[in-house]
Amino acid sequence: MAEIVSILDDIQNRAKRDADLRKRFLHTREESEPVAAFCEVCRELGYEIYEMELIMAGETFHAEMKRSTNGGGENSPMIEGEDDFYELFLAALEEG
Repeated sequence: MAEIVSILDDIQNRAKRDADLRKRFLHTREESEPVAAFCEVCRELGYEIYEMELIMAGETFHAEMKRSTNGGGENSPMIEGEDDFYELFLAALEEG
């Protein structure tokens, strides 16, 4: 999972510097399969990211974070999108 976080960081930094690439990523939201379209753009850039890998990384990260609080007894409800690396990536691009 650490590898995908690092890869997403690299891609995000690249997209923040390249307005056309940023638009391509943001446009994936309009596709019928947005996560698949996102991963396709990543692969075109040379980053081997696939849909299930991206989804599982977000879920794993969220689960690890929850287990690390209060000895793993965290009962707070999950906020929508809290484990969604795709949406978090795009939200960061929208911010700047």
